[in-house]
Amino acid sequence: MTAAFMTLPDSSAFALTNATLPAVTVEGFEACEREGLVSADLVIDGGKIAAILPPGMTPADLPKADLRDGMVWPCLVEMHTHIDKGHIWDRRRNPDGTFMGALDNVRADREANWSAEDVRTRMEFSLRSAYAHGTKLLRTHLDSIAPQHRISFEVFAEVQEDWKDRIALQAVALFPTDQIFDERYFNDLVSVVKRHDGLLGGVPQMSPDLDARLDLLFRTAADNSLDIDLHVDETEDRQVLALKAVAEAKLRNGFEGAVTVGHCCSLARQDDDVAKAVIDKVAEAGLNVVSLPMCNMYLQDRHEGRTPRWRGVTLFKELAAAGVRTAVSSDNTRDPFYAYGDLDPVEVFREAVRILHLDHPLDDAARIVTTSPADSLGRADIGRIRVGSPADLVLFSARRWSEFLSRPQADRIVMRNGMGIDRRLPDYRDLDPILDR
Repeated sequence: MTAAFMTLPDSSAFALTNATLPAVTVEGFEACEREGLVSADLVIDGGKIAAILPPGMTPADLPKADLRDGMVWPCLVEMHTHIDKGHIWDRRRNPDGTFMGALDNVRADREANWSAEDVRTRMEFSLRSAYAHGTKLLRTHLDSIAPQHRISFEVFAEVQEDWKDRIALQAVALFPTDQIFDERYFNDLVSVVKRHDGLLGGVPQMSPDLDARLDLLFRTAADNSLDIDLHVDETEDRQVLALKAVAEAKLRNGFEGAVTVGHCCSLARQDDDVAKAVIDKVAEAGLNVVSLPMCNMYLQDRHEGRTPRWRGVTLFKELAAAGVRTAVSSDNTRDPFYAYGDLDPVEVFREAVRILHLDHPLDDAARIVTTSPADSLGRADIGRIRVGSPADLVLFSARRWSEFLSRPQADRIVMRNGMGIDRRLPDYRDLDPILDR
């Protein structure tokens, strides 16, 4: 493991001095900003943030750790992942890197291998990685084709309990919406989701009965007090545009719960007037949008022997400008949908800035892995630096954006309740017992 760049004081009360904070994550403290960054001292006492002070204002008798202008962020948020799929790459690869190759090979692996033991082992590995990187809140989609929904949700419930003091976990039932009219299956799925305090998900497909499917989904969610999180338009095909139908369904049904849509790739393939009309409807409906830039670049516009012509991501800036809450997340990790990744929000942030051109300026960019996803997931208590909150922080040696975005920040320090955690990442060899069968 890379050595940390500094040592925290061995005390329950101490100060992090000369820190640089992303202003968009800080509450109750005003200071002159430079590229959205402010300077401050943080006083930690009893595992909580006791004070946010101008630099040099910390009491002289308090133990101190001088960050020398290094950054301090709140712990991070992953709002769209698939920890039930993660880390099957060595067992079931995607032979051509295409979306259909991903679907086919995940299906084959699920049918052959996804026992409770297998799913739990891979979930645990994923969470150990996420925790070491500084993640505090994570939402995962769970493949919920029968009978897998019962297996995976039961395992998730156990893992959620085991990890409750480290990572707050949420789960979404990802199921084929063409099965929504199978009353026996859908009622059973809803009962499982409700019992485990999950969300309804799925992949709306362009079909003559799309509105009817969505109406049933929204009515069921309302009747059972469930929120909704959908995979939408994960394709380069401009003829596929279910996003507008989802927004209209939320409005038509008067649905008052939270609705999140992920991917929305084909929106970027539309003419300007069509795109604007859809974005306006998304804003009117109050949908949350999460972009998955690394996975979308991997899968979208992949054709043998041809260089991709577009980046695969949604119209992130235009959505944000229209008042839509936007965020980014990892999506898949080392499975047929994405061969790489480590559930590190810092990597996601760095790549999102580059892929989506979120720089120039970077003033509020930090929100996309902190405040925005936390708000979308109904956890406004996470992703902030404020007095009275747990001292759950990530410390970086980087002082400015260029430094932060140029290296992976492998020497970061993750603090939970005012104490540094063991940041050793799990060894991939830990997965050998389930992958070598």
